[in-house]
Amino acid sequence: MKRTLKTVLAAATVAASSVSAWAANVSFTGALAGDNDVQYFSFTLAATADVTLRTWSYAGGVNAAGDAIAAGGFDPVISLFLGSGGGAVLLTSDDDGIGVATDPATGAARDALLALTGLPGGIYTVALSQFANFATGPSLGDGFLGAGNTGFDGRSAAWALDILGVDAASSVPEPRSLALALLALAAAAAGAAAGRPAGRTNATPPPPKRLRP
Repeated sequence: MKRTLKTVLAAATVAASSVSAWAANVSFTGALAGDNDVQYFSFTLAATADVTLRTWSYAGGVNAAGDAIAAGGFDPVISLFLGSGGGAVLLTSDDDGIGVATDPATGAARDALLALTGLPGGIYTVALSQFANFATGPSLGDGFLGAGNTGFDGRSAAWALDILGVDAASSVPEPRSLALALLALAAAAAGAAAGRPAGRTNATPPPPKRLRP
């Protein structure tokens, strides 16, 4: 996965304090592992801000980092949650954004776009999935429909996402994948412990080995 952080020179004025804070534009690219895979991102806002979430998966174009994104990716869906983890609350989602570019091969405009005005400060989670693997809500823990187009509808698994106007943003592991990784680590630790011989509190240490002259 490629991650590019681009700090813009426009400062956002924090209400009631007149303190300027730098806004960041962050661009991500990657590919889904399967039709119903979900890619997650987290971003933070210290104060109320205007935030834009935009994909470039379907029609391609030039992202916020200035990178050329090829057309031909799958039909993406982006969902925004307030908070993190399973209890994060679904706020909104978008499939086909208004005003996004048209794919030269299909003539369709199917990239996702969310322009959010006056988003309160806090921690947010973004989920990127394929049509029609929509978030079921009302929380992230409720999962997704699992109805993604078979074989990405003949298109590629590539995606590209811009998160604009935030304090910081990063990609995060899929909750299911993270849980499986933690279980694997726990199992490995348990196996290592079981393989060690039991200690004896009063055991006599073995005599030292004699070295040949």
